[in-house]
Amino acid sequence: MIRKKNRFILMSVLLMIFGNSALSASPRVLTLDSCRILAVENNKELRKADMEIQTARYNRKSARTGYLPKVSATGIYMRTGKELSLLSDEQKATLSGLGDALSMPALTAAGEGLVDALRTDTRNMGGAAIMLTQPLYMGGKIRAYNNITRYAEKIATDRHNLKYQELVVAVDETYWNIVALTARKKLAESYLNLVKTLDGDIEQMIAAGLSTKADGLSVKVKVNEADVAIIQVNNGIEILKMRMCQLCGLELDSPIALADENYDETECPAEPETGLSSSWENRPELSALGTSLRIYDEKEKIARAEFLPNVVLTGGYFASYPSVFNSFEKKFKGTWNIGVAVNIPLVTWGDRGYKVKAARAEAAAARFELDETREKIGLQVSQSRRRVVEAREKHAAAVSSQVSADENLRYATLGLKEGVIPVSNVLEAQTAWLSAKTTLITSGIDLRLAYVYLRKSLGTIK
Repeated sequence: MIRKKNRFILMSVLLMIFGNSALSASPRVLTLDSCRILAVENNKELRKADMEIQTARYNRKSARTGYLPKVSATGIYMRTGKELSLLSDEQKATLSGLGDALSMPALTAAGEGLVDALRTDTRNMGGAAIMLTQPLYMGGKIRAYNNITRYAEKIATDRHNLKYQELVVAVDETYWNIVALTARKKLAESYLNLVKTLDGDIEQMIAAGLSTKADGLSVKVKVNEADVAIIQVNNGIEILKMRMCQLCGLELDSPIALADENYDETECPAEPETGLSSSWENRPELSALGTSLRIYDEKEKIARAEFLPNVVLTGGYFASYPSVFNSFEKKFKGTWNIGVAVNIPLVTWGDRGYKVKAARAEAAAARFELDETREKIGLQVSQSRRRVVEAREKHAAAVSSQVSADENLRYATLGLKEGVIPVSNVLEAQTAWLSAKTTLITSGIDLRLAYVYLRKSLGTIK
């Protein structure tokens, strides 16, 4: 019983090990949405853009503190080699000998006391101050700086949206190219089976004297070409899946499979909700350039503010050692103070005027760049819309051509069996069928990607 129990435990462990390894080796099935989600979560460029948004947000909050009073504290200690003296040596000697000079000894003690009272003893000096500074009028600079930081945060958000859209386009391109190559792999396998079947039939016909060896060699060439095509398609699929893993933040050799690998190539993709008549003014590039134009306008206001006076309210408390509020005392005493400081620029030799003109020139250049970008984006949108229309027409024509190619191949195969059609015609029909099928697959993927590029040009990718 013990041996049977141990054997049962061993079998259970082996089943668990092999079962887990089989599960780990099974490919991970990914949909287009899951690929997008993984890419967004693991993309380093987007993380960097998030940090840039946070930086801009903190700068905006920092600029808002410009309206508030600033409070600072300062302390100082200084040891000097000599003390400050309010009396010269001659004056000290005169006061100390005043009683002798006037023959009044009582005045000598008074003079010496006066000399001692006027001694500063400033070899050890210290001080402390607490200052408050409140801007009253700065020519509009504080408001302009606040607007600039707010616009900078908006630009950082637009750049994040642009990187997001570029990432989604890259994921969609890779996804549908993998789907296309997978369909072409299945097509190549079907074509290989087709030419192998034909190769077997030709061998029988050669043995029966109904066909020549040249026909057999022509068919074998097609078999070899089909084998090479399958190898090329497999390599392409592996490379694209590695690219998809890199975009999604997975290990490059992670086994993955796409949910749309068995899609129906004859099905026409649905038109996106944006349609062909949507506006493209919400492109993040245009939004960022428009916001940067506002920043240049604010910079011009800052340059103009240099002509205006600055008014600041100050207040605080200052204490020193030795104290000088009651002669020189070896005490730490202080007093409060309040005042208004005004700074008015008078002569700048044209410096401020040059700054205003430079700011105006930068704003004008930004407007030209915005207009040029708007024109280029308008052209891009027109091209994307035309590409969608062309892709639709090509897909409809590919569906019709596929129907004709299927029928042509069926008639050629029957004709070969009946002996009324040569092998070359059958090979031509098979080649035409392969070309029509390939065109159908390509046109379907091109139409899907055309919709992606249209949404990208309209700035509506979510």
